[in-house]
Amino acid sequence: MSEVENKFRLDGHVAVITGAGRGIGEGIARCFADVGASVVLAARRTNEIEAVAASICESGGQAIAVTTDVTDDEALTRLAEEAVSKFGKLTIWVNNAGGSSMRMPLKELPREEWDRTIALNLTAVYTGSMIAAKYMDSGSIINISSGAGKGSVPGSAHYGAAKAGVNSLTMTLSAELAPNIRVNAVAPGAIPTEIMLKALDKSEDELDQLLSEWKIPLARLGTPDDIGTACVYLASDAASWVSGEIIRVGGGASPR
Repeated sequence: MSEVENKFRLDGHVAVITGAGRGIGEGIARCFADVGASVVLAARRTNEIEAVAASICESGGQAIAVTTDVTDDEALTRLAEEAVSKFGKLTIWVNNAGGSSMRMPLKELPREEWDRTIALNLTAVYTGSMIAAKYMDSGSIINISSGAGKGSVPGSAHYGAAKAGVNSLTMTLSAELAPNIRVNAVAPGAIPTEIMLKALDKSEDELDQLLSEWKIPLARLGTPDDIGTACVYLASDAASWVSGEIIRVGGGASPR
């Protein structure tokens, strides 16, 4: 293995990924395991993270599942403790859990949905980052943001506001936690996860239509692996001089 190839390896690292039972979170977990990291999968749906963990272990990787509600501070603390207890340390933390399936103008949005969206998509990122920093001597925090965090997003202002907050938090934490902990974010483009399709009221049969409507320059929708490999880069020594960045992975310029 060349020196450059070795920089992308994550052997000896221990990574927590929230929202890891499906979609982007699962893709990140699998990519991390493929390059040698021990992974701790967190989500509320125990059966999903246990299935992903079992699949990773069957493929020769190391993985455990820890049922976690990221809006519960005590649950996030237990998640970090489980990672350290099982694998001896914590070096990577990915704040991936999030989303909002409700789309409507702000004047019609129930206050409860605003509060829920901020709690899940912003406050949980803050709390997760603070807990990660407490248990991490050195390493990398990666926040999953969104293109909705930059520019206007009629119908999803609550979600966009939360992700704009994630972008700001990422940049500030990168300064406050330096030099031992790097903090970056990835902003995925159009990836047809369950929650995205629900928010857009689209089915998998309508993906070609979605691609046509969004006019993505690279002429395809994204996959969880597209985000997973970007996260591998940010977590690895290949990105040892990268912090405070929000990297868009979206197939080129897009109106979304």
